Amino acid sequence: MPHVVILGGGFAGLRAAQQLAKASVRLTLVDRHNHHLFQPLLYQVATATLSPSEIAAPLRALLGPQGVAVVLADVTGVDTAGKRVLLSDGELKYDYLVIATGATHSYFGNDQWARHAPGLKSIEDAVEIRRRVLLAYELAERETDPRLRKALLNFVIIGAGPTGVEMAGSLAEISRKSLSGDFKNIDPRDARIILIEGLGKVLPVYPDDLTDKARRTLEKLGVEVRTGARVTNIDETGVYIGTEFIAARTVIWAAGVAASPVARSLGVPLDRAGRVHVTPELTVPGIEDVFVVGDLASLKQEDGTPVPGLAPAAMQEGKHAASNILRRLRGEPMVPFKYWDRGSYAVIGRGHAVGIAFRRFKQTGLLAWGAWLFIHLMFLIGFRSKLAVMLNWAYSYLTFGKSARIITGPAPRLDQLRLVASSPDGKTGAPTDDTEGASRLVSSSGELAPPSPH
Repeated sequence: MPHVVILGGGFAGLRAAQQLAKASVRLTLVDRHNHHLFQPLLYQVATATLSPSEIAAPLRALLGPQGVAVVLADVTGVDTAGKRVLLSDGELKYDYLVIATGATHSYFGNDQWARHAPGLKSIEDAVEIRRRVLLAYELAERETDPRLRKALLNFVIIGAGPTGVEMAGSLAEISRKSLSGDFKNIDPRDARIILIEGLGKVLPVYPDDLTDKARRTLEKLGVEVRTGARVTNIDETGVYIGTEFIAARTVIWAAGVAASPVARSLGVPLDRAGRVHVTPELTVPGIEDVFVVGDLASLKQEDGTPVPGLAPAAMQEGKHAASNILRRLRGEPMVPFKYWDRGSYAVIGRGHAVGIAFRRFKQTGLLAWGAWLFIHLMFLIGFRSKLAVMLNWAYSYLTFGKSARIITGPAPRLDQLRLVASSPDGKTGAPTDDTEGASRLVSSSGELAPPSPH
């Protein structure tokens, strides 16, 4: 039987595998993780609403019973001439290849920022952000210096796309509602949630009336929204916007994505984000046995707009690529991909969201939030996940509680942190009300203190 290899167990890869599972092919799926992850809900793990197991499912449990071989490995490249997938510890031969390795964080050439401002693409990322957020409150509870305590209670989110908006709204609810009354020495409501966007508005891909509604809702939740602000540096102590410095112990990156580096091994033209310009049939130009789908594919619709990097689009592409492989096996011509846009939503907080259904029906408030909830529940894998998520959402909605407020890893040492001025005059850049002299967190040796061990 022809051997079909699928790289990536995300939305596109999983849907392609499910579509091909009953066909007369030998099917292998390769992923560096052993689970399929429902990425749109990662921020709920990062903000302690859901546990990782509620938004992830083992790939072997999903595909093994259907006869799909699952390989846990790192893909380093593709040799299209030799029809080989190159692994960090071996290789796989293929007859047809579906590449669905997705995207990773992009720091626009400032990769050193990753240590101080983690992004949100994996369970590990979400657990790490949750740890940093919860530890900030714990450290602030013990800190006696008011300036250092203020820096610990500053939370900066960079990027006001859907992920950034969802993170900001959820962090605001944690400080204003979920943690209220849990501490004796601090008031979590004093936390400052700052959302920074380089463009002129939040949710830039949405119409102006929806972005205005989203901004007003965020501000009502207590989020400080700063648009048209360009971040120039991030370090252990906080964020620089030009010469202005914002002291913050917790910084979250939601500003950019870059395509998987696997694309570079194909030797074909890529777009600015590193995605492959695919044919309408979703193949690599000139290589009809290699398909690229999901966040790694760059494709324009008939009206000239790009197919969005959303879960529904990835699932449709994965299914279509599988269908075209079956057509080729039957000796039939492949057909172009057409994206059916069912809509997109961004949740802002408890009972608040904005969205567009079927490209024309704008929704806001509780109606949009209900549509968002329903859609996400329907996409979740398995009845158990749907039930668990629904119960946790119901609990969170009724009580403002966060059921997954667990801190893992070693406990931080408060004696490793102290507050000093970073220059002789006690100022760094333009003085701002949140920095009180742009103070920095440093170790007892006087050097910049690294983040707590994670």
